[in-house]
Amino acid sequence: MKTILITGCSSGFGLDTARYFLERGWKVIATMRTPREDVLPRSEHLRVLPLDVTDPKSIRELVEAAGPIDVLVNNAGVGLMSVFEGTPMETVRATFETNTFGVMAVTHAFLPQFRQRKAGVIVNVSSGTTFKPLPLLAVYTASKAALNAFTESLALELQPFHVRVSLVIPGRSPETPFGQNAQARMRDQGVAVPEAYADFVRGIFEKRAGQQSEPFTRSLDVAEVIWRAVNDPSSPLRLPAGADAVEMARTGT
Repeated sequence: MKTILITGCSSGFGLDTARYFLERGWKVIATMRTPREDVLPRSEHLRVLPLDVTDPKSIRELVEAAGPIDVLVNNAGVGLMSVFEGTPMETVRATFETNTFGVMAVTHAFLPQFRQRKAGVIVNVSSGTTFKPLPLLAVYTASKAALNAFTESLALELQPFHVRVSLVIPGRSPETPFGQNAQARMRDQGVAVPEAYADFVRGIFEKRAGQQSEPFTRSLDVAEVIWRAVNDPSSPLRLPAGADAVEMARTGT
């Protein structure tokens, strides 16, 4: 029985991916900043472990507690929608610390065991915002675009050791609490809209309100694509997840 470790499992894509693999007979290590066992079904094949991807000590403790794994899914991330001029640089750095450097740090910690066994799969979860430029997402998109570039280069480095690397790219997902969490984070970190941008931002939100009926991404879409990335060696490195992401990958719009 194979073991998969998934970061960011308290809600959304990570939570549903953990359920998906559990239902299909995998051993699952689900990590969360604040572990909660009640969000996943009880199973002898499930372990819930703490992880803060921005804390080196937390990562070291996770590696020791997890032991050998077959698959690493870097899903943990934070959202941010803001005008760049109104975004404190501390918030910019914190966004990269989780979305980019956190993925790198966790991957770096698990790589030795994959390389030594000459086997393993790493899946990094990115964002459909990287398919095209969008307003109010300069910082968030930059953090995910950096993740894309890292993943694609890493895949080449690990080929000699038979370690596969995949990039799963979900679209907009209103079913998850990701957007709500991003708004709460903006308030907590002092992100503000400069008055000069007020009309521009209002127009963006009005346009977004009119897009609610357009295709979107479900958590199940992401879980299914991660399953494919893990189990299909012939799958491409970049895998869009969700109807809107598939369309953006096809057209770039």
